[in-house]
Amino acid sequence: MASAASAASAASAASAASAASAASAQTTLTIATVSNPDMERMQRLSASFTSNNPGIELVWVTLEENILRQRVTTDIATGAGRFDIVMIGTFEAPIWAERGWLTPLVEMPEGYDVDDILPSIRTSLSHDGTLYAAPFYGESAFTMYRTDLFEDAGLEMPDAPTWDFIRSAASKISEQNDDVYGICLRGKPGWGENVAVITAMANSYGARWFDNDWKPQFDSEAWASAVNDYVSLVRDYGPPDATKNGYTETLNLFQNGKCAIWVDATVAASTITDPETSNVADRVGFALAPGTGLGKRANWLWVWSLGISSSSGHQDEAMRFVAWATSRDYTELVAREDGWVNAPPGTRASLYQNSDYLKAAPFAEMVLSSIKASDPAKPTVDEVPYTGIQYVAIPEFPGMATAVGSRIAKALAGEIPTDEALKNAQWVTEKVIERARFISDD
Repeated sequence: MASAASAASAASAASAASAASAASAQTTLTIATVSNPDMERMQRLSASFTSNNPGIELVWVTLEENILRQRVTTDIATGAGRFDIVMIGTFEAPIWAERGWLTPLVEMPEGYDVDDILPSIRTSLSHDGTLYAAPFYGESAFTMYRTDLFEDAGLEMPDAPTWDFIRSAASKISEQNDDVYGICLRGKPGWGENVAVITAMANSYGARWFDNDWKPQFDSEAWASAVNDYVSLVRDYGPPDATKNGYTETLNLFQNGKCAIWVDATVAASTITDPETSNVADRVGFALAPGTGLGKRANWLWVWSLGISSSSGHQDEAMRFVAWATSRDYTELVAREDGWVNAPPGTRASLYQNSDYLKAAPFAEMVLSSIKASDPAKPTVDEVPYTGIQYVAIPEFPGMATAVGSRIAKALAGEIPTDEALKNAQWVTEKVIERARFISDD
């Protein structure tokens, strides 16, 4: 009996030791992502990754867009190493790569197929020809609208609408419907929220942040026209308290049948046409982003992507996850689980050659056209010294744009007139750019 007990005790000890060894060998990857339906889907489907990589545990930190940017930027810039993998965009990737904050993605696993990534997407996430972030989904902006409300109002949406048409349609539909807003646009302040929409809109009016001598241009007639039209559109025909509505909140309004027109990210198309998530899935149409006839439309180029912090202590494991989450295999996993319509769009050429996807996603061709028409190197009607469409690709932009977005939000809320908001914008951009020049000259 004693011998059997000893053997059992020894076996138990060996089992405990084995478990302890396995636990010590476990790698934990902390992933910081934006809170949106596509990232929620990735988190849900990540069991496929961990089942094939039992030595890796995933910890998700999911945050609202403005907060995500603040926390991730602080962590990466200080080298704190809290996050192994971070969700970033086309603004951050090349700037952070130049500063050495990101790991170059030069050793992606075999079969990843970097060459399948759309050229403009790959370029936007590269520095000196090297890829520093892997694209999860790419987007431009276009016009989404309720086909039933347009039909009831006797309206037909042009393939390439003007802002004047958008206003007249929003007005007519608002008059005929007490429970639907004529238009919904982002109003929440933030350089990636209201500033993205307003800057793209301003581009179509002939406005620009700076002239070729880096002089701010908020005192121009083009900016006055764009911001006045934006404010009056949302005030007259949009939801109340619009300054609380960013991308996510506006998406919720549209899919719940509260918006007749929405000009925003093309990535929303799959959500608002999915009957599982949208109350108006069978009543949605798409058109190009509005313009004013000056040759630029209110569309942009953005890519939510996954980058690896150079301070991460788990480089190989992080590379493995990033490759999985942005691969063609992941796209096929989404298609099997949630249907082709929900496949991450805008990054791989092969998706737009897939007949199953094209059949499931009636918006696919217009999304691809909008992305291809977006040229960050030539974002405005007149020449500018910067790249970026809905942002200016300089390190100082988030700070100055956050201030500008805050002032325009106050104008939208009726707290200050639009001309005061633009004067404030002119002042803050002048101060920031002067300071940036002073530092660079030292």
